[in-house]
Amino acid sequence: MPQLGVNIDHIATLREVRGGLEPEPVFAALVCESAGADSIVVHLREDRRHIKERDLCILKEVVKTKLNLEMAVAQDIVKIACAVKPEQATLVPERRQELTTEGGLDVVSNFKRIRQVLKRLEDQGINVSLFIDPDRRQIEAAGKIGVSMIELHTGRYAGAANAKKQDTYFKELETAVDFARDRNLHVFAGHGLDYSNVSRVAKIKAIEELNIGYSIVCRAALVGLEQAVRQMRALING
Repeated sequence: MPQLGVNIDHIATLREVRGGLEPEPVFAALVCESAGADSIVVHLREDRRHIKERDLCILKEVVKTKLNLEMAVAQDIVKIACAVKPEQATLVPERRQELTTEGGLDVVSNFKRIRQVLKRLEDQGINVSLFIDPDRRQIEAAGKIGVSMIELHTGRYAGAANAKKQDTYFKELETAVDFARDRNLHVFAGHGLDYSNVSRVAKIKAIEELNIGYSIVCRAALVGLEQAVRQMRALING
């Protein structure tokens, strides 16, 4: 069964709504770990709309599972990552006006820049993953660039308008997973997964980790964070 990475960005989003001190993302990370999360995921965006450098530094000290930093290939963010040294960095595309990450990283078009960032991070002992669409060209490029793991963007599957389209995008995801595994890549997946659609993806045996955030934080508003993580963990476990 896949491991569960919990993204706590939107705990910080709640804090930033009022510009206060609560809720504290670090406390949320500890609750998630105690409830069964296998890793903690945060995205330090260039605009700092939720997670701040302070959060990242404290999380590095207290997270006992794995700290996975989602990040753009921007120079200042790379510098911070090299200083903090999370266990994993996941390179993602980033646009200032987007509500959330809108698609996968274009490895094909940005091959040279991504390879430079990859080397800088790996030189600091940081494992690197690329967040990409379930597309053969991008998977091939990821393999050529030298990473050992990728995270497949599940947004099209999760956001499908009807069952027929969801089936189409699920098959696309399955095919991409097989294609990546044939190239000896470790495969993670995430984006848009929730309590109604995660079980199907969790049954794809070659997927090693699912990274989920927004739906867990939404559920937590009603049942509490510990219970929300346990419920997601149960669905993934089948």
